Amino acid sequence: MTRAELTEKIIAIKRRKGLTWKGIAADLGPGSVLYYTAALLGQTLLDKSEAEAAGRILGLEEEEILLLQEPAYRGSLPTAIPTDPLIYRFYEVMQTYGTTWKALIHEEFGDGIMSAIDFDMQIERQPDQKGDRVRVVMSGKFLPYKKF
Repeated sequence: MTRAELTEKIIAIKRRKGLTWKGIAADLGPGSVLYYTAALLGQTLLDKSEAEAAGRILGLEEEEILLLQEPAYRGSLPTAIPTDPLIYRFYEVMQTYGTTWKALIHEEFGDGIMSAIDFDMQIERQPDQKGDRVRVVMSGKFLPYKKF
């Protein structure tokens, strides 16, 4: 079984059982719903106890539980420019504001990057009279480039 096939299976089981990502995450361990969802969608890995819990919740086989513990091929979107409207909007925001974020981060911190490894993210519903808003908060460790 490939990781992509396992991801499809997990989504099908979630749908069939009427589960939510929040509900699954609450039963997996102390990690965030974002991390656990990313892991179950094939973008990162689970530790042994988390993978075993996922196996119990989703009725996975031993090989599939082991596959959840292997390092993932991260960032594996199917096309260079995303076509899914929600994912594309994040791409569009990056295209529009990416150079601005870069300029402001470099001005504040110097030449470097924001880590996607030492990283936290939150997604929240923000009520608004014109229609609820999606609030995405990202926090990553700043890693300066070093001279050599």
